[in-house]
Amino acid sequence: MSYRDALKSLTESVDGALAAVIMGYDGISIDEYMPGGLPFDPQLVAVEYANLLRDIRRTVDLLENGTMEEVAIATDRVRVLVRVINADFFLVLIMSSGGNFGKGRYLICRESLRLKGELG
Repeated sequence: MSYRDALKSLTESVDGALAAVIMGYDGISIDEYMPGGLPFDPQLVAVEYANLLRDIRRTVDLLENGTMEEVAIATDRVRVLVRVINADFFLVLIMSSGGNFGKGRYLICRESLRLKGELG
């Protein structure tokens, strides 16, 4: 299955999911599934959160709390779930605020484990 197909399947399997992106910590997208008609630019969201994730990862490493696995950011409009794939890449699922957060967390975790095998 291609990355795009996996991202499409992830997005379409979660009620309220709007987009999914595989991205590097450098802010460069590996692949994405972003259906049209969204009220914001999901690519911009992912790029900006990449900067934040680098800072969070540095803090986690500094505090020696273990390895960062997941970050969730909730606003009144969207939920952004981020799951680490490996030291270079992470998976982002952007959902509406009323989306199925639990299912999103479960599926993004499952998909990140599968991608870990493919991306090394």
